[in-house]
Amino acid sequence: MEGKQQQQQRQEELAPPPGPAAPAAGEEQRWEESKDEAGGGALGRPLGPTPSQSRFQVDLVAEGAGRPAEQPRKASGEGGAAGKGSEEAKGRFRVNFVDPSAGDESPGEPGGGSSEGANVSFQNGGDTVLSEGSLHSGGHHHYYYDTHTNTYYLRTFGHNTMDAVPRIDHYRHTAADLGEKLIRPSLAELHDELDKEPFEDGYANGEEGTPAGEAAATYTADSKGVVKFGWIKGVLVRCMLNIWGVMLFIRLSWIVGQAGIGLSVVVIGMATVVTTITGLSTSAIATNGFVRGGGAYYLISRSLGPEFGGAIGLIFAFANAVAVAMYVVGFAETVVELLKENGTLMIDEMNDIRIIGAITVVILLGISVAGMEWEAKAQIVLLVILILAIGDFVIGTFIPLDSKKPKGFFGYKAEIFMENFGPDFRHDETFFSVFAIFFPAATGILAGANISGDLADPQSAIPKGTLLAILITTLVYAGIAVSVGSCVVRDATGNINNTIVSELTNCTTAACKLNYDFSSCQTGCQYGLMNNFQVMSMVSGFAPLISAGIFSATLSSALASLVSAPKIFQALCKDNIYPGFQMFAKGYGKNNEPLRGYLLTFLIALGFILIAELNVIAPIISNFFLASYALINFSVFHASLAKSPGWRPAFKYYNMWISLVGAILCCIVMFVINWWAALLTYVIVLGLYIYVTYKKPDVNWGSSTQALTYLNALQHSIRLSGVEDHVKNFRPQCLIMTGAPNARPALLHLVHAFTKNVGLMICGHVHMGPRRQAMKELSADLAKYQRWLIKNKMKAFYAPVHAEDLRDGGQYLMQAAGLGRMRPNTLVVGFKKNWRQCDMRDVETYINLFHDAFDVQYGVVVIRLKEGLDISHLQGQEELLSSQEKSPCTKDVIVKVDYSKKAETDTSIAFAPSSSERTSALHKDSKSPSSPLNLADQRLLDASTQFQKKQGKSNIDVWWLFDDGGLTLLIPYLLTTKKKWKDCKIRVFIGGKINRIDHDRRAMATLLSKFRIDFSDIMVLGDINTKPKKENIAAFEEMIEPFRLHEDDKEQEIADKMKEDEPWRITDNELELYKTKTYRQIRLNELLKEHSSTATIIVMSLPVARKGAVSSALYMAWLEALSKDLPPILLVRGNHQSVLTFYS
Repeated sequence: MEGKQQQQQRQEELAPPPGPAAPAAGEEQRWEESKDEAGGGALGRPLGPTPSQSRFQVDLVAEGAGRPAEQPRKASGEGGAAGKGSEEAKGRFRVNFVDPSAGDESPGEPGGGSSEGANVSFQNGGDTVLSEGSLHSGGHHHYYYDTHTNTYYLRTFGHNTMDAVPRIDHYRHTAADLGEKLIRPSLAELHDELDKEPFEDGYANGEEGTPAGEAAATYTADSKGVVKFGWIKGVLVRCMLNIWGVMLFIRLSWIVGQAGIGLSVVVIGMATVVTTITGLSTSAIATNGFVRGGGAYYLISRSLGPEFGGAIGLIFAFANAVAVAMYVVGFAETVVELLKENGTLMIDEMNDIRIIGAITVVILLGISVAGMEWEAKAQIVLLVILILAIGDFVIGTFIPLDSKKPKGFFGYKAEIFMENFGPDFRHDETFFSVFAIFFPAATGILAGANISGDLADPQSAIPKGTLLAILITTLVYAGIAVSVGSCVVRDATGNINNTIVSELTNCTTAACKLNYDFSSCQTGCQYGLMNNFQVMSMVSGFAPLISAGIFSATLSSALASLVSAPKIFQALCKDNIYPGFQMFAKGYGKNNEPLRGYLLTFLIALGFILIAELNVIAPIISNFFLASYALINFSVFHASLAKSPGWRPAFKYYNMWISLVGAILCCIVMFVINWWAALLTYVIVLGLYIYVTYKKPDVNWGSSTQALTYLNALQHSIRLSGVEDHVKNFRPQCLIMTGAPNARPALLHLVHAFTKNVGLMICGHVHMGPRRQAMKELSADLAKYQRWLIKNKMKAFYAPVHAEDLRDGGQYLMQAAGLGRMRPNTLVVGFKKNWRQCDMRDVETYINLFHDAFDVQYGVVVIRLKEGLDISHLQGQEELLSSQEKSPCTKDVIVKVDYSKKAETDTSIAFAPSSSERTSALHKDSKSPSSPLNLADQRLLDASTQFQKKQGKSNIDVWWLFDDGGLTLLIPYLLTTKKKWKDCKIRVFIGGKINRIDHDRRAMATLLSKFRIDFSDIMVLGDINTKPKKENIAAFEEMIEPFRLHEDDKEQEIADKMKEDEPWRITDNELELYKTKTYRQIRLNELLKEHSSTATIIVMSLPVARKGAVSSALYMAWLEALSKDLPPILLVRGNHQSVLTFYS
């Protein structure tokens, strides 16, 4: 009941003005409220969006009968809702999202059955179902929000709401394969006033749609005809075929002969430990989110980032391509053996291998290109042959024939088992060399993961298929090892005449006990485990089946690798990590087959087949595979270590430390197999890693490397907070009031010169003006300018705030910027060059910044260049665009309209230029960027880059007149430690008395040597208190004339009123009181011009004005008089705490 009242109330609030005709009773009223309240319009027809309109239109369905005919069809699961009459139709309402970029088209007929015919239906369960109509057609995009097709919201919450309930479609990527991304209402759309335009984004954190993503989202692949495999066909079969290789039939019996049954099982066990740990790690990564195509590359790159992913992707794809050659040559060798036995060689052994290999790889390419479906069918056939071959061998072991006994096969005998249990290493073989020969047989566990893009549900298929394949293949390997070791002796002559007739006294071998004398085999025999690679054929019931098994094992592994390599390479190219390979990203057909990748793989494989020297290549391939296993294991350890909230695999049976052990084992096995190949692999991976790091691909996958960087920064920041400050560890941590960082490059580069790798640097930017607009710019600028700083190799942070005026913004920044111990302690500002032309309230604000800084114990640095600092009015449109690269908003507003006369409201710069400068800026921007600059602007542009260049052999003049704790001396010292400034020498100037000049110089030299600061000269100025020249005094008085109060010439009341309204005015009393200080500033300027006019930079003590006693205009005049017509000058005042010490 309550819900009904709320609904009625809501309808009354939203009701439009009465239309020309009221609808008949019982008819369904449908209308829509536009957020900008742009008038009522006719009842039955929605309002066309106006330029400021938001993305949402709300269609309310009033109480009435069932839904009208033009309502879009729903999914069958909800079809019943239509017929449930008025009860179901109550208060149903739908929100249509109208893409703001789509212009002023009408959004379609009521209810979202738009003119484009975009019929979209939703399943309650979440995945979007698309019906016949295209989701996007023309330039007008509709994303539909059906807040539920029944009265879900009304029943749940008691009132209609635009808020969306949780559903899967809100969390999709823009280029989702499984369904369309829906955009939930943004906070601005729910929270802002209705007549305002909401923010234009609906993206989750760091999820903005890339152009490629948007393009991919504009169509959804036709799901019919796309082949997707389940876990058996896609993973289990592939992995088993890839793991069971030629080793099973040709080498396993030899390994048993060398290592004995016991150690053979240990060898198989060790290989299994490595592969099982890797299998568990693969399962963990594969179940931590949606897996796309690209197998090992995709898993590693999304976990560890593009650097490791790019390195492994390339070598793993290459390894798979060469593995094709390796398996095909294995097949060709077997065929050539058969031809040789029958005496039907074509040319000679080597060339026959090349011919057969080339023909085979062409046939395999044909099967692969025919499509994944054919390839999968071929794999099933090969698996059946392989299982039959294994069965053939097992049956054969139970049928010992007398004809096979001379060749060493006696059936299951305890004597043979006992004799073969221990090792008998010959020909310099060792346990590790045997292990190295066997281990490649255990690889192939990633065959299923490599085609992750072709699996119906990779998250469940990869763990199940991979782990089961490892279990089955290990049992078969161990079973065959024990079985062949129990049936066949190590050495046999094959000679039927070697049966023993009489008892031999020294008979110890198993063969001897079984009445065969193979003692002549000391010189070498052809049969037995040690000598005959074809033992399994000999034992089997039907020998040709074993040959078929060998063919099947080699061809299936070759086929799996031939499919894996292009898929991995295609995924790598799609991510554009190596821009040169972009052409291989293109896919063809329904399955997006990488035909170009197939061709490349075919050519690589063919090249290596023609070389036919695979003994050299085999260990490198094994090491490439092992490197990827090591990194998959390390990925799991790294992700667990980083404690990222995004690391939550559905597969729980993993442990970070076991994964680390697995990674270390993989690295050890690499060296065991072949030490030089291992070193080569490390060098290649490292080289590719460095290359990708250097290129910095523009991707953000939320890797564990990012998570760990954050965790380390957080832990160190917290640890740092517990450390007390010490004078030896003092660093200038600067808050620079730059405005937009690219507006004042000289300020930025000069401060960066002494803070880089030493202290913190924060670029403060105070946005003023209307709050709503400033907030919008704030979020856009934050990403844009931080990117700009990184691109320009500035080790700095960008901190924008919104405030009523510059002073408030400065206070916010000084109080809140920084974190823990990493907080600014020095305020750096540019000199306000246009102070005489601008509104004096701005000067008052500017000077109050200094007072506020001293109040919070900050040091203050004022930087002045005679040309000026602000170049924002010179930045041509081209430069702007290049500086913000992929920033979502391309407007860097340089010139803004004044919102009021009361305050300067230029949002993009900290200290606003004069109105005359502003108008000239407007004209300048309207010209083409290449138009010639006037002389003053050209000088300003040149001056803005002067600190980026190497400073030659020149002087840094330090006028250390007042002891502020040593900051005035520390900054120039830090400058000289930098490469660009290392040729500069420090000259120190101090004040002193004429009669004590030598004494003062010696005292200062002693102090500087104790501080261990090199200096080239110390000058004591004895004439610092001499009265300045008359013309300079006259010029000063002329400068301050407009700002004086002249209270002696006015009535007391009028003078008091003026001083109250304009507190910055200079009183006669104040001028008289500070006459000496005024003269000192003028005199110092004369001395500076005399001694330091050739210095690269001057660092001087900043005069301090007493708060409330010295007016802003007088203080500003002092700074002007002190620093005019000089090289770049830094006026520095520390917070009077020591920043230098001579104690160790």
